[in-house]
Amino acid sequence: MPLVVAVLLLAVLALSACGSVVKGRAVSPLFDPDTAGGLPLNESPSGLRPDVAAPTMTVHGTDGSAADKLATQSVEDIEDYWRGNFSRALSGTYRPVEDLYSYDSDDPRAPRICGEDTYHEVNAFFCTRGWLIAWDRTVMVPTVQKYFGDMAVPGLLAHEYGHAVQRMANLLGPSATVLVGEQQADCFAGDYLRWVAEGKSPRFTLGTGDGLNRVLAAVITSRDPLLTPLDDPAEGHGTALDRVDAFQTGFTSGAAACAAISAESIQHRRDDLPDSLQPGAAVFAADSPIDEQSITGLFAALGGFFSPQSQPTVSYAAAICAGTESTTPVSYCPASNTVFVDLAGLQKLGEPGDEFHDLVLLQGTNTAMSALISRYVLAVQTDRGLPATSTQTALRTACLTGAAERHLAESTDPALVLSSKSIDEAVAGLLANGLTASDAAGKTVPAGFNRIGAFRAGLSSTAADSCYSDFPA
Repeated sequence: MPLVVAVLLLAVLALSACGSVVKGRAVSPLFDPDTAGGLPLNESPSGLRPDVAAPTMTVHGTDGSAADKLATQSVEDIEDYWRGNFSRALSGTYRPVEDLYSYDSDDPRAPRICGEDTYHEVNAFFCTRGWLIAWDRTVMVPTVQKYFGDMAVPGLLAHEYGHAVQRMANLLGPSATVLVGEQQADCFAGDYLRWVAEGKSPRFTLGTGDGLNRVLAAVITSRDPLLTPLDDPAEGHGTALDRVDAFQTGFTSGAAACAAISAESIQHRRDDLPDSLQPGAAVFAADSPIDEQSITGLFAALGGFFSPQSQPTVSYAAAICAGTESTTPVSYCPASNTVFVDLAGLQKLGEPGDEFHDLVLLQGTNTAMSALISRYVLAVQTDRGLPATSTQTALRTACLTGAAERHLAESTDPALVLSSKSIDEAVAGLLANGLTASDAAGKTVPAGFNRIGAFRAGLSSTAADSCYSDFPA
């Protein structure tokens, strides 16, 4: 199914300059703080190039709106990309999408397209039978454009065109699951957007800092809700982590890697995670209260896992720290080895909310608690004699937070255990504010790619010490 987006994007912050990569050491594109997916970091404008030529493709039902023009430019650009690159990585015959349709989802007279009612269908979709792409020009395109930026529109339509690419390349057999189809389409969208970010598109530009972060934020809105044990995860669309992983695969490794996505490869990737974090697991981590009792229990569990020689003190007073600016709503002071908690602010950060009902980027208890854990693991690093402020510290903090969350997911204490939804909340927080991937001064790396990559590295590893080798001082 296509991306469904109706969200209010929280500001995606891109803070601080990047540190240096350790010379002589191979660095993953998802770990290198100087890049986003292997491309140099930049804050170039994201969207249509100035004085770009008007679109030429015919759009059925168009009203000539700016939304339709942007969507048409997007499809023309995506088609240019695949016409020039399809045969380089994929077998089969390239066949351009034949028809484009625009509709008004607010209009009761909206037409049926490819057998589907489009009234109240806030969507974009590819239809195999008609070999067409359709979009809602009234709600979906303007909403995506307003809250995620212009480049989220070609990102959305690149996902839909990815479904056409699957069929051109004969990638989906009769037994293929919905999940495989969606993961491949996310991946093909990432492949196309890499081309744009490299400056090769004649129509669009994409900055690798805030611009790419906004696209990633749009990607995670299409995640599955929390599945139950009665749901088949193979017929879902993937968690936020799944969808970002697929997009990153296309962005860093290209179309051939997208074609290789299978039910087995998806499960292999998921096998890195504890059972309780598997989609459909019989574990339901409700949004529990955030209070002094829950924080005390959390820190006790973290102390048992990390075993620092000096356990940090928790203070609910105003954060005061010599030599280090406080962050909010949680701060770590290296000078006094204290974690400061603005309890009201932390509770607000953890208020349950999702895109479809509350018009906010996904958040919940673990959006807040993952940020709190990140301040604790700064104390763990200080305990080991590592600096509390640096680019590598920020990424190592995200990694150690992921390792801590893996430990909590395996806990037998129902007050601590996490679910796949909890992880989605943390991933959304990594994009929305970056605090979980920041140092003691609150400085993070600009690329959400790196923040999420570091977090997942810790979450996937059975040994927290791997974070120290992945992100050395």
